[in-house]
Amino acid sequence: MANTLGQYCITVTDLERSVAFYRDVLGLLDLQRISIPGAEEAILGAADSDGRIQLAQREDVPGPIDHGNALWKLYLYCDDVQAVYDAALAAGAQSDMAPTPLEGWPVIAAFIRDLDGYSIEMLQRLEG
Repeated sequence: MANTLGQYCITVTDLERSVAFYRDVLGLLDLQRISIPGAEEAILGAADSDGRIQLAQREDVPGPIDHGNALWKLYLYCDDVQAVYDAALAAGAQSDMAPTPLEGWPVIAAFIRDLDGYSIEMLQRLEG
């Protein structure tokens, strides 16, 4: 059996608020809910992708998330990065960079911070 990477799990301060953001604003599917001692979790992803994100609200992490410097950013591929960017800002996300074509790359990129401050790079692939 070949090794594969499953998903990333990040701690959030309010699970339902974060699920609503990743589902309703960023367009991911709410795939599974898990309840374990000390945490409630949700797994989100897309139907046509193996990439997943696991959101966990932990009882032992009550306040703002301490991001440290280990996790730099998450990636989200979009068909219409401008529309997703605008919806994210309307839902309370912060902008780090408006949608911009990247020189030397066939993409439009935007950077936001989700409701807990996680950096998300949104990419729209261009033809060519």
